Amino acid sequence: MSEWKAKRFWRVTEIRAEAGGYGVYLDGRPVKTPAKAPLLLPTEGFAEAVHAEWDAVGELIDPTRMPFTRTANAAIDKVAHQKDEVADMIADYGGTDQLCYRAEAPEALRARQDAAWDPLLDWAEATYGARLAVTSGVMHLAQDAAALAPLRRAVHACNPFQLAALHDLVSLSGSLVIGLAAAGGRQDPETLWALSRIDETWQEEQWGEDEEAQAHAALKRAAFLHAAEVWRLSGDH
Repeated sequence: MSEWKAKRFWRVTEIRAEAGGYGVYLDGRPVKTPAKAPLLLPTEGFAEAVHAEWDAVGELIDPTRMPFTRTANAAIDKVAHQKDEVADMIADYGGTDQLCYRAEAPEALRARQDAAWDPLLDWAEATYGARLAVTSGVMHLAQDAAALAPLRRAVHACNPFQLAALHDLVSLSGSLVIGLAAAGGRQDPETLWALSRIDETWQEEQWGEDEEAQAHAALKRAAFLHAAEVWRLSGDH
């Protein structure tokens, strides 16, 4: 028995400005989330991205080809209803930020990490007043609560759409600082993604590339870049 799939039922896709944001309409009917909440987007740019996905639907609706719609659904149906919990989960990455854990050896890898990651930690201190400590090896290093507090406040200040984006920026990179740097425009997302993968790149240089690992990394990179675009489109609401 073949799996049932929803078919396109509309002809005209449009954006309408509404109180508190923008909606996407199909033949005059508003798009809603899976939980039946209004799909209200925070900016016109975000609405345009969602509109483009619905307008591009062929005969069948394929959610895997609608990443902005999926992220909006998650922000509205999930993040908005547990905003503090999600913000705390993201902020907790500051206590184990990968930028703070450097290689004991070889010296060349450590030098590469220092050159790439120290400027990001300097940026976090200059921007948020958060000076995170650095250690060698993988043993847990307890960070000063006073250093983590401003980073936590920055995360909690985000709206649900920004939190949905920041969650992926942070979890995919393993770094709260890199996630905030992507959100804050410290460097372009492609560069920041590359900086998050210094260890993996080093291993590839030493032992060669693994096809399966490369494919997995490509998916993570695409998700990271998507999250950066979601943040850009989410505005300051």
